[in-house]
Amino acid sequence: MPFTPSRLSLAVLLAFSGAALAQEATTLDSVVVTAPRMEEPLKVVTDPKAPRQPLPAHDGADFLKAIPGFSVIRKGGTDGDPVLRGFSGSRLGILLDGQEIYGGCGGRMDPPTAYVYPDSYDRVTVLKGPQSVLYGAGQSAGVVLFEKDIKRFREPGVKGSGSLTVGSFGRNDQAADVRAGNGQYYVQAGATRADANDYKDGNGKTIHSRYTRWSTNAAIGFTPDDNTRLELSLARSDGEAAYADRTMDGSKFARENIALKFEKRKLSALVDKVEALAYYNYVDHVMDNYSLRTKPAGASYMVSNPDRKTTGARASVTLNAGEMTKVTLGMDTKEDTHRFRSGMSMMSGGLAEASTWNKAWAEDMVFQQRGLFGEATHHLNQDNRVIGGLRVDWHEVQDKRATSTTRNATDKETLSSGFLRYESDFIPGAGTWYAGLGHSERTADFWERGKGNPLAPASSGFLSSAPEKTTQLDVGANYRQGPWSSGLSGFYSKVKDYLLVRWDNGGNPAVTRNVDATVYGGEADLAYQFTQTWKGYGALAYVHGTNDTDGKPLAQQPPLELRMGVNYDNRTWSFGALARMVASQDRYDVGSGNIVTNGKDLGRTGGFTVFSVNAGYRPSKSTLLTAGIDNLFDKAYAEHLSKSGATIPGYLAFSPNTRINEPGRTLWLKAQIALD
Repeated sequence: MPFTPSRLSLAVLLAFSGAALAQEATTLDSVVVTAPRMEEPLKVVTDPKAPRQPLPAHDGADFLKAIPGFSVIRKGGTDGDPVLRGFSGSRLGILLDGQEIYGGCGGRMDPPTAYVYPDSYDRVTVLKGPQSVLYGAGQSAGVVLFEKDIKRFREPGVKGSGSLTVGSFGRNDQAADVRAGNGQYYVQAGATRADANDYKDGNGKTIHSRYTRWSTNAAIGFTPDDNTRLELSLARSDGEAAYADRTMDGSKFARENIALKFEKRKLSALVDKVEALAYYNYVDHVMDNYSLRTKPAGASYMVSNPDRKTTGARASVTLNAGEMTKVTLGMDTKEDTHRFRSGMSMMSGGLAEASTWNKAWAEDMVFQQRGLFGEATHHLNQDNRVIGGLRVDWHEVQDKRATSTTRNATDKETLSSGFLRYESDFIPGAGTWYAGLGHSERTADFWERGKGNPLAPASSGFLSSAPEKTTQLDVGANYRQGPWSSGLSGFYSKVKDYLLVRWDNGGNPAVTRNVDATVYGGEADLAYQFTQTWKGYGALAYVHGTNDTDGKPLAQQPPLELRMGVNYDNRTWSFGALARMVASQDRYDVGSGNIVTNGKDLGRTGGFTVFSVNAGYRPSKSTLLTAGIDNLFDKAYAEHLSKSGATIPGYLAFSPNTRINEPGRTLWLKAQIALD
């Protein structure tokens, strides 16, 4: 398991090391983040640049799985689908600097988080449940905000950061970010690269899972004063990834993005803030069965090329409606077009590619959404407040598929969402308890509409699915005083017309069904600072889902999970140990599941425990070195939400219901530099 950094890795590290010697540096605060806790009601904020254990893949889903309440639908090394409190797919909003993003693959090879490079962002915020209306329509599970935080330069200067990660199975990541400016203008540029070979599971079996990804981003901004910012940003990324769960791999994950953002604060006693955003996002995805694997004997060459274009805009104003009340009003809109072309049953890869590139794009579906929203916070007194919001969305979806039985059909829906939450501080400055009731309505997405009609599986289900309506109660409390800190959150959700995919359908095509469901559970965390240097912590997450219509468990629900650990940190040296304990899952609905291709329950899974250790050294305020061993005892295990493996020449042959095992013992080392 050699650690072999590339030339680019060394260049990044040496460049920032030299800069650090010349300038006063920013202190790197966190050493290893294992389970970010909820500091505010239903809100988790964490630093994506901080080293983590277990070491995440380069993508957004693996980053999120360290946060209590999150799971991942795994399919090998990368590009899993995130699940929050048992809710997956379009129920969870993913926003990149305020912009909604969607994948192109009809089988969810590229969920939105596949285009997220966590090291490119300064902050990740998770809002749990239907307890906000500010960030889009239909996000019943919650929303994840990947955000950059570029502050105005008071005087001319340069800031930068860089990191290098190397590890087992050829893991080799680099990231760099540079920002320069003065009181009037700033420029920012960043880049990431991530590379890994196939990993081996705890049994020493090689899993088809290698990937290479890169991203670049840049921005230029105008900041004439502390309260004004105008920014133009651009981003490009691409890569390739091998998958253990299917007959094709991803040979292209190209994304192009441009956005214009405006923000003005403190305009008057009434107008606290005005914001506006317009963006263009384009995803071009290619799959094939030969470039990253040996094509099975007798099989033809195949290329599939979906793309997706999303344009959107948002504007809002925040008003001081009184000494105790703040109101945000706004509107958002987006248009989302999915297209497709392919070259199938070809005698060579070249012919498959030529057949694909020579075809004109064919539109599949076109989505349009317009929304109005308002959210207010009213302080009853110093310790008590009420937060509430309402939004209305107008949706229009067109079926453009040439072979669809609903070709040229249009579906129009007017849907509403809202919430009301009460928060009360107790032991001033130490704790808050809360209770909130939220409602969210969601139209069927591209993947759900693309399945068959449950009453006639061979026919299109484009018009057969009713909107999903979620009503959820959220309660909980946070507490921090002295050496103790803790958080407890629980939810009880009734879902009318839950959109459930039935993959095993008696030999018929998969269908999307509406069922009624009940889902409840929650998260708890507890930490105790034994001394100035020693700290212990634990985090628990639980979900219980029932398909009320069929009187059986709701499919694709994660099992009970407990994380416990201890850390030592004297601000120069640090050490830590983590135990992740996952219970068996006896509640399942074989053949039913989510929008990931064949993302279905396979049956019972046994529990497992995985141990990991880490250490860190901070030679200066600006430099941090961390190392770790994940899965210390080389445990062979698979997640309950892991998909079944495919038979790939040269790799372990999977039976139809055998889940893909996770990586075995993994060693890693990360070096970071930050400077002002």
